[in-house]
Amino acid sequence: MRVLKAYARSPAALIGSAILLALLVMGLGASWFYPNDPLGLAGRPLQWPGANPRFPLGTDPSGRDIAAQLFHGARISLLIGFVATSIAVVIGIAIGAVAGFYGGAIDTALMRLTEAFQTVPNFLLLLVLVAVFGSTLQTVTIAIGVVSWPPVARLTRAEFLSLRTREFVQACRIQGLGDVHLILREVLPNALPPVIVYASVVMAVAILLESALAFLQLSDPNVPSWGNLIGLGRSVLRTEWYVSAIPGFAILLTILGVSLVGQGLNDALNPRLAGGR
Repeated sequence: MRVLKAYARSPAALIGSAILLALLVMGLGASWFYPNDPLGLAGRPLQWPGANPRFPLGTDPSGRDIAAQLFHGARISLLIGFVATSIAVVIGIAIGAVAGFYGGAIDTALMRLTEAFQTVPNFLLLLVLVAVFGSTLQTVTIAIGVVSWPPVARLTRAEFLSLRTREFVQACRIQGLGDVHLILREVLPNALPPVIVYASVVMAVAILLESALAFLQLSDPNVPSWGNLIGLGRSVLRTEWYVSAIPGFAILLTILGVSLVGQGLNDALNPRLAGGR
């Protein structure tokens, strides 16, 4: 209850929640608003927004309704962002928690593994994974999650190194509580606020990575994602710039909403900030 009240008092959190709620309604209601195949031909290609009442946001170079792709793409882009972020956060927290809690040789080994992943830029590693395993929606989503966990692991490790020597952890050790209980019930809840904030960054980057892949025609072409729509507008960017600008603005709003929600959650979950209000 305290967390909800603190969250509700944050203007940034409320604005971000409103943006994400609108996008969620778009995604969930896409089949109701636009029941036909969003990738099916709908009219004359490259009709500007407002030129035809049937297509309020215009048509793309193939004659497909941009509004239909935008609504159906909301579902795909949010799904990619949420699933990829979940994969990255689970892997990162698991590795970072074990490394930070135990330290020593375990910490050294896990951090060398993390550094090995970080020696290659995220996007280059993503390109390799997509080239090896294919560019289906499932493969792209998992690959984005796999390349995004190292910063989460480092952040979690830093929090655990700071918290494992605190008095409340030592008191639990004296009581004979096991390591699993200490990690999951005592240290992890106190380490989560900065991880939650960074998770919002991971989600935003995940959506951008998929868009970059689609722009290079390396993402799944059989799904109406915003990234694919941006890629379709690449050939007509100088004249019919709206084809790429409309989904680009949708991605911008999504990133803004995710960031604001992450900041609001950090304010609500951080005991120091919540207690000072």
